[in-house]
Amino acid sequence: MSENASKPVLYFKKACPFCLKVRLFLWEARMMEEVEIRECEPGSKQESDIRAELAGHLDKVSFPAARLEPGRYIADSGEIIALLAAKSGCVPADMPVLASYIEGALKPMMKLWKENLELKAAAA
Repeated sequence: MSENASKPVLYFKKACPFCLKVRLFLWEARMMEEVEIRECEPGSKQESDIRAELAGHLDKVSFPAARLEPGRYIADSGEIIALLAAKSGCVPADMPVLASYIEGALKPMMKLWKENLELKAAAA
């Protein structure tokens, strides 16, 4: 798809809990056909290629990321969902599957991720 295409492009890494959060929103909002998804395996050449593509547009490359329109990139699952929700008129808080994931599986993963960052900082 060209840089001038009208569909937002979403960049996902397999097994990424934040990418799953955005994917659940897209599914529940019935927006899967309204975006292009580029997904990669962690550590693959495809991931390196996507990171190189995003590097010129983001301060820090992370997943998920999105090209919402030509020249406009973001890399935060909450921001991506908020902008797509505004575009579609959907209310993420009213989506039971997304809410269940955020309050269920994602919450303890976030706690462990933060603890891991603190442990790494303390060990450095």
